[in-house]
Amino acid sequence: MGRLAELPSPPDAAAGAVIAERRRGRGALTRRSGRYEAEVREEIDDGWGSLDSLDALKTNIHTEKPRSIITRNDSPDISFDRSINPYRGCEHGCVYCFARPTHAYMGLSPGLDFETELFVKEGAAQLLERELSAPSYAPKVIAIGTNTDPYQPVEKRHRVMRSVLEVLARAKHPVAIVTKSALVLRDLDLLADMAKDGLAKVAFSVTTLDPKLARLMEPRAATPARRLDAMEKIAAAGVPVAVMTAPVIPAINDEEIEAILARAHAAGAREAGYILLRLPLEVRELFSEWLVQHFPDKARHALSLVRSTRGGKAYDATFGKRMTGDGPYAWMIGRRFELAAKRLGFSATTTKLRTDLFQPPRRGPQQLTLF
Repeated sequence: MGRLAELPSPPDAAAGAVIAERRRGRGALTRRSGRYEAEVREEIDDGWGSLDSLDALKTNIHTEKPRSIITRNDSPDISFDRSINPYRGCEHGCVYCFARPTHAYMGLSPGLDFETELFVKEGAAQLLERELSAPSYAPKVIAIGTNTDPYQPVEKRHRVMRSVLEVLARAKHPVAIVTKSALVLRDLDLLADMAKDGLAKVAFSVTTLDPKLARLMEPRAATPARRLDAMEKIAAAGVPVAVMTAPVIPAINDEEIEAILARAHAAGAREAGYILLRLPLEVRELFSEWLVQHFPDKARHALSLVRSTRGGKAYDATFGKRMTGDGPYAWMIGRRFELAAKRLGFSATTTKLRTDLFQPPRRGPQQLTLF
């Protein structure tokens, strides 16, 4: 457990300086190939200063035309059975994001490609209307933001989340949102009206209160202060608010659990949850690289603690354990969270949203068939 030999080496000093300049404002350090790729791609200086001529990484937007927009799951340790992800990839660049491996399905890197090669799901609102209007559809809470953040920077221009929320509001369909962006305030008009009918709630992910650490871990997400401010305004508008202290990263932000809960409660959050750091598939190496680069003195200890919560492995996907881990350290984190939440007065139960008000969208005239 925690052997130093298992840690990746930091980038070469000369190449690292150039790479760091190119990836300014990004979370991952490399464009590490996905698990389905036969080739490994690396940036290497050929001795002629060629890396110096490369432009800084830009965010590229691609259009995706999905056949459906509601994703279903039957995971026993998740409180929802359906969700919507308006975007594939996330510009927030959170280095720990467990959704990064999904970019491998596109033949792209779960590293820097995940935060620079983004896919916008075109026609999401129209697809949603079609699926909600199906005769067999039975309403249950739709979760949004459980994979990638619906309010990431590209939402300002593409407004996919806004269009989806408008459909849900018209259909009086319940929605639960998870975000770490203050952009959610743009849609407060819709959320406040839906909340009056018990149809909406918002959870904010707050990983740290330290703006410097936040900048390293989640470079293009809202600062902790802006998230708390947005939380306060959302709560003041009558929308139920929760805080997610997620992920709890051993030796990096685990000491902040109580402080985050206290600040969130003061801002109006009345429900709280936590998730222990998850390192599935490519995230293990990406996060290890990040640790070695930014916290070389803590990297070995941090990964050792992670393995102690996952049966000696970097990750254990077993239902019931993948979110909270197992073992003495994981038990201690859980008890600290529970005691702090109880002392501060967080609710022991979650807000139940209504499904009885659902009104299926009216579909336009359909072309009749002869057979």
